[in-house]
Amino acid sequence: MVEAEAHAARVTIAAILDRPVYRVGGGRGDGTIVYADDGTVLNGVDAAMAKTIAARFLNISEEKLQYTLQTQADQWTIGQRRQMPLHKIAVDDAAHTVIYISPQSGEVLVLTTRGTRALAWVAAIPHWLYFTNLRVNDRLWNRVIIWTSGIGCFLALLGMVLGVIQFRWSPPSNTTRLSARIPYSGLMRWHYITGVVFGVFTLTWVFSGLLSMDPWEWISGEDLRVNREPLTGGSVDLKEYPAFDPKAWAPLIGTHSIKEIDFTKIQGDPYYIVRLEDSERLLVATNPLQIRRERFSVDSLIERLKQAVPDAHIVDSQLLTDYDSYYYSQDEQRPLPILRAKFDDPKQTWVYLDPALGQVAGQLHRGDRIQRWLYHGLHSLDFSFWYRNRTVWEIGMIILNLGGAAISGIGLWVGIRRMGRWLMRIAKSHRSAPKPEARSAASGD
Repeated sequence: MVEAEAHAARVTIAAILDRPVYRVGGGRGDGTIVYADDGTVLNGVDAAMAKTIAARFLNISEEKLQYTLQTQADQWTIGQRRQMPLHKIAVDDAAHTVIYISPQSGEVLVLTTRGTRALAWVAAIPHWLYFTNLRVNDRLWNRVIIWTSGIGCFLALLGMVLGVIQFRWSPPSNTTRLSARIPYSGLMRWHYITGVVFGVFTLTWVFSGLLSMDPWEWISGEDLRVNREPLTGGSVDLKEYPAFDPKAWAPLIGTHSIKEIDFTKIQGDPYYIVRLEDSERLLVATNPLQIRRERFSVDSLIERLKQAVPDAHIVDSQLLTDYDSYYYSQDEQRPLPILRAKFDDPKQTWVYLDPALGQVAGQLHRGDRIQRWLYHGLHSLDFSFWYRNRTVWEIGMIILNLGGAAISGIGLWVGIRRMGRWLMRIAKSHRSAPKPEARSAASGD
């Protein structure tokens, strides 16, 4: 089987129940899985094997596991609904853990606990309207999010306009206090104040949420095609990789444990990308077997990138030693330095290359960069002056979210009370209206 798949776009070596396996082709959960010790193909993971995998993964006895075959997506596997069925394993532990395992690859795809599920019900699920019956219908869910966000934008903007109109620009003659200029009392007064203070942030937050759904496909379109072959030098050929020798690998990894190994080619040469248990990443050359610490030269990357994009020209390139406004991460785990190349294609695409691996690390066109500010900037407020200070950013986000919640909560309560009074007036007028018999008697019929 390995001979039949000697050339593949991607090959990864990992382990399933202590047996090494090759994952040939595809991404996570896709492709063919071949046992590396005898060359046999894994033809699926049955219930017994899934329970063993779960027990090993959780370091728990199989007697505490309860098995179910999940044939339809539930609240926690909406994102995996195209991989159904899944092995669902419920654990008899204090956390009420539930995990879902792929029957094709044996990978643990989802892990939830009672705590994470409870948090989801008060956070992510209402935030995104991620209710199962709605979310499995992509088109309907998309339209609901767009229209509710649009209505939210209209109401927030209307509230801000009314706030300006209702403000008493000329104070009453008997006072100069600012508070006297607010024409409301009670809860409506607090609704007005929170709206004035937090209204702009509420509007931008709802508006950016609307844009995240790409309404009317305003940023969609065909991206600049970057051919990966000039960067890699061709597909992976397993014949170029030597047999694994634990003694040769021991000096490279020391006391660390290997989690996964990707077979790859970079500029025509075979390499291993090794992921250790602490998420550290090593690039290992095959001949001789050694860690490559030298970065690939900027000149070689630029030359191959030109071949990878023959229909556009590089107008600017720069080796960045710090994050820019589009390539960044709050935990600063994205690799640096990074090579940024700007193209003159109609969508003004920027491509980021990782010199340590010689691979594309990101690609953005003009629409993506606009959305970065209109969505991530306005929705998450990930501006560099405070975004990298996690504590300050979290405090700011908590205050602003509480302010938005106050606007919405007070407004909802006031609206419910007014609606209740309106319904009571209707009911009262209906009860006090003369009955048809009384009207007839009064008219002499």
